Amino acid sequence: MPVLKKILLVDDNPIVLEMMGRALSKEGFYCMKAISANAAMDMLKQERPDIILSDYHMPDMDGFMFRQKLIAMPAYKDIPFMFLTSEVDNDLMLEGINLEAVDYILKDTPLPVVVSKINNFLNSVREEHERTLKELSVAAMALNLHSVPQTLPAVNGFEIDFWHKSFQNYPGGDFIDFITIDERHTFVVLGDVMGKKWGAWYFSFGFLSYIRAAVRICISEGNFSTKSILQKINAVVYHDPVVNDVLSSLSLIMIDTAASAITYSGAGDLPLLYFNHADGSLTQIRSGGMLLGLMPDGDFDEVTLKLTNGDRLFAFTDGIIDFETEKGKKTDYETFTTAVTPFLTQSFASFKQSGFLKEKATAHIDDCSLIYLQKTSS
Repeated sequence: MPVLKKILLVDDNPIVLEMMGRALSKEGFYCMKAISANAAMDMLKQERPDIILSDYHMPDMDGFMFRQKLIAMPAYKDIPFMFLTSEVDNDLMLEGINLEAVDYILKDTPLPVVVSKINNFLNSVREEHERTLKELSVAAMALNLHSVPQTLPAVNGFEIDFWHKSFQNYPGGDFIDFITIDERHTFVVLGDVMGKKWGAWYFSFGFLSYIRAAVRICISEGNFSTKSILQKINAVVYHDPVVNDVLSSLSLIMIDTAASAITYSGAGDLPLLYFNHADGSLTQIRSGGMLLGLMPDGDFDEVTLKLTNGDRLFAFTDGIIDFETEKGKKTDYETFTTAVTPFLTQSFASFKQSGFLKEKATAHIDDCSLIYLQKTSS
């Protein structure tokens, strides 16, 4: 289902709050209702709305004080804000506009008109968002900047594929890479820089550069250990003042075609999901490593898994298993296990068309990335 537009309603009159909430809910809004500005501040700590509609006259903290408080807080200052009042006072309206309020709505305005005003504003924001996205995407393509591969590697005896959807179609913090060393060895990289959109996307290139360099350096020294490579990446990130405050998870998998095996190490990532074709079992393959750069020694480990024909491996970021509920964000690994189980003997292309991934493509709340690996006949 599509993500509902969220609106925070703030009014000390419970009747107005309820009437406005019902009217907006019928129009497809998800309404957060606060009986005071202080209650609204508490709600904002839990959930971020698309727009705030606030009364002016309220006890303890009036609408202007509430707006001033929001403007002083970087996390909330950019949330669009509308005033709702029963007074026709040009001086008050001017003061509200000076506080960067996008509109001033009288309480006796018919509800359909109120809904139309809010919808029109949010639609204009969405259109501007789409124009900006298009311009930035064109610029990124011109610079040939990609945080996910444009082609899939050909690996003898293995099928590799992936599915990726960035948050709100902005390039984000998830990054994927396939590093082919020779005919025998290929490295699979899946990372997640904490955050969303362009800020996280920007830092993803720093991490990718370190990862590619560490892999090449270790291989040139004859060291094929994913644990050692991860520790080398971690040491560089830890001592880099630019990225050491930016948290990132990483799954590093080395495919060895001669041994029909994979070696895996992880840094603060989700467990891999392994399907054993012979007995039909599903197993989580866990790593104990910490997020990159968190400590000088990431306490990484290494798991080697021998694969036979039909065995499958899934690596994914938390956007795949995050979803929105009425109580906020929830994370559940089992939702992916349940969704993928009916497709374990079908092609990955079939799973890409599943209802689960189609819903993720429209209702995701974070960047979503999924890597698929299957052992095939040589």
